[in-house]
Amino acid sequence: MEIVNKENAIRSIVKSAVKAYANGFSTRHLAEVEDENGVIYMEMHNVFIAALDKEIQHYVLTRSIRLSLDTMLESMAISIAELNYKVSQYVEGTLYREQTDYIVELLEQYHRRIPKIEDYQGITEKKGTASTKRHESDYYLVDEETGMHYLIELRIGGNLDNQKARSVKKALLEQYCILSNKLGEGKVKILFATAYNRYSEGKPWTQGRVLQYFSQQELCIGRDFWNLVCKSEHGFEIVIDEFTKDAHYINDAFHEIINAYSEKGLW
Repeated sequence: MEIVNKENAIRSIVKSAVKAYANGFSTRHLAEVEDENGVIYMEMHNVFIAALDKEIQHYVLTRSIRLSLDTMLESMAISIAELNYKVSQYVEGTLYREQTDYIVELLEQYHRRIPKIEDYQGITEKKGTASTKRHESDYYLVDEETGMHYLIELRIGGNLDNQKARSVKKALLEQYCILSNKLGEGKVKILFATAYNRYSEGKPWTQGRVLQYFSQQELCIGRDFWNLVCKSEHGFEIVIDEFTKDAHYINDAFHEIINAYSEKGLW
């Protein structure tokens, strides 16, 4: 795909996603203006929230936007990735008990030392008792030009507790084995990704819960994630620029909802 055409396609996906999101968010909450069992009413039935200033009460709606926005960004990223990769959301194939045993042992070691990608290189040599296993995957991208396969765990803001971080890495390592048993280890890469850097773009990712189980080479944070799915070194700038241009659709929906509920005497 030509560079200009790719950028236009990315921008079109971002704009369509933002408009659809704003319309859906607005439609949902406006449909509940007369319903005292609606989401916003139920939040405002909390007497402690009701006692706060109106500007702070609007945080209830802001929080709803943030949570649903995460889902929209996940879907948008998949649509963009489909421009450049073969995209799947599951991995299935042969996994050996010797490999799963080694994975468990490796995860235990991470309580005492930092992880390295070298830790699981050569894991396909551990063979013996075979079984077939299927894993659901956030993003399984295949670059048909280079033959590289990417296994990506996307957490929009990067939130993981210790137990979840361990289970996520375990699942990714098993998927890595399944693919590498068939393709060879040099063709598969594990990544932990976020849609933005909670520490500010360009700064190191320092969240201990993630770093306990993922090496620096396995991190795909903010800019790196969008550049990867866009398959462009300017992907992040394109996505953010277009999202900023289209953000007024969400702003307008937000204020429309506030006005509608204010007329009902809620705000």
